[in-house]
Amino acid sequence: MSTVILTGLPVPGSPLEDELRSLGFDVRPVTGPEDTAAALARVPADERVAVVDSAFVGHPHALRLALTDPRFDACAVTGAFAVQAGARGALDKAAALAPTGTGPYADRLAAAVEAAGTTVQRPELGTLVAAVPAAGAQRDEAVAAVAAVDDEAVRLRTAVKSRDGFFTTFFISPYSRYIARWCARRGFTPNQVTTASLLTALVAAGCAATGERWGYVTAGVLLLVSFVLDCTDGQLARYSLQYSTLGAWLDATFDRAKEYAFYAGLALGAARNGDDVWALALGAMILMTCRHVVDFAFNEANHDATANTSPTAALSDRLDSVGWTVWVRRMIILPIGERWAMIAVLTAFTTPRIVFYALLAGCAFGALYTTAGRVLRSLTRKATRTDRAARALADLADSGILAWTGSPRPGKRPDRAAVWLAAAGVVLMTGGAVIRGFGDPWLAGTAVAYVLFSGAAVAAPLKGPLDWLIPPLFRFAEYVTVLVLAAKADVPGALPAAFGLVAAVAYHHYDTVYRIRGGSGAPPHWLVRTTGGHEGRVLLTVVLAAVLARDAFPVALTAMAVFVALVVLVESIRFWVSSGAPAVHDEGEPA
Repeated sequence: MSTVILTGLPVPGSPLEDELRSLGFDVRPVTGPEDTAAALARVPADERVAVVDSAFVGHPHALRLALTDPRFDACAVTGAFAVQAGARGALDKAAALAPTGTGPYADRLAAAVEAAGTTVQRPELGTLVAAVPAAGAQRDEAVAAVAAVDDEAVRLRTAVKSRDGFFTTFFISPYSRYIARWCARRGFTPNQVTTASLLTALVAAGCAATGERWGYVTAGVLLLVSFVLDCTDGQLARYSLQYSTLGAWLDATFDRAKEYAFYAGLALGAARNGDDVWALALGAMILMTCRHVVDFAFNEANHDATANTSPTAALSDRLDSVGWTVWVRRMIILPIGERWAMIAVLTAFTTPRIVFYALLAGCAFGALYTTAGRVLRSLTRKATRTDRAARALADLADSGILAWTGSPRPGKRPDRAAVWLAAAGVVLMTGGAVIRGFGDPWLAGTAVAYVLFSGAAVAAPLKGPLDWLIPPLFRFAEYVTVLVLAAKADVPGALPAAFGLVAAVAYHHYDTVYRIRGGSGAPPHWLVRTTGGHEGRVLLTVVLAAVLARDAFPVALTAMAVFVALVVLVESIRFWVSSGAPAVHDEGEPA
């Protein structure tokens, strides 16, 4: 149970107590600031507690934003201040000191807590009202301002992401927000909606796997339904402020699981009709994963960089002022809404091969467009990369060498040499896999060279202008090597096994991304050591291809996939259901 300490004399006719109780708070009035410390002492230390001025006038959703958001230890608006257990000690100390000054007592408490070093979140209210007016005309004006703004309309509008793609913004969100409200009023949680979205997508993949036209049509419809639910879960979380660590994990991983499971369903359906498209399915998964790693690595490398003076960034800002160009640039990169809509329509009316051709062409163009722009920004900007950014890039690299030896050591090589060392290793490894035949023992030597090149690339902190390209280069080398060797094995089951292995490894890489974005750091070194790092898995795959018979290679890939999946999933689940996991929720549509 959460508790509100309501300070000051009651205001006749005020709906404040009823509004606080509707938000789930036990209301305990006190007559003055001097009684607050005693009232706080009677509230258990592990409960959320708030201090609200009895003269508060504002919208219920303004109070909801300040008092119930689980992502922040301390949060405040004018006249209302709430803390969770993490900031409770700071609040108790501030109340014991009885901060003096003018203004609402809740505001003085919030200022004292912030001055003592605790971050206090102050939500953006927009048109919502939160005020503590004086009695008389000022209070009447504040009440009129509240009546002039529809609280529920604002709540619905802000339930939608602040930045979404064209298809999602104009074809999904106009009605999915009402589905979110319907779910909230019936007690459904975002996690339940997320799970429903996953199950719907898996059923869609099963329908596609039938290889029948009715199955493809049903799969296309269900994929769109799954996407509507996928939008709804986030809107429900924002509408009702039901953020959670488990929800963060589900939201971060299920989108990729749904999409890649659907690829597998299409490949199975095509196989029933004698068309082997497993290589295309695996190629699409590789392209999407590498593209996402480009996005994540670039953002991590530059989100806290200083002196961003790129002319390319300035041109993008100027284009943003021309409204229609924003939507065009968002659409041409084929973000998740447009991509899923395209997949759904093509699945219903064409064949899996055509779906994958369109997907590969569209996503390749989007990847080239975004990567080229980011390379130009990186080459033309004048910025200093922070130690935190360099650490994040090293973690995203997933290098077994770093896991064994510890952190990168300064002075091992020039900053600008890192990306060229990585690129040389990637060209050597993928080129060797393409040129040499399956089982060629010389390819093992190439893999050893790849290990050496990749180790040299990450030997020092990654602070060069293009070092954010290193993680996607390593992803490309590992995934493509598995794809090429499986294709050259030319035995039944090799490509599906390779698909499973890449899917398991990709999950590990996505999990790493969301841990870093949540501020919790990368997975522990023992996990990277156990799974071998990218270079260890490449070397093992090449050696297995050299020493095993062709018929045994799919079994070996399957065993690797099962091992990686089990180790990574157990550790991932342990982390995301722990109390220390971050509540990560995207406010922009991922590509």
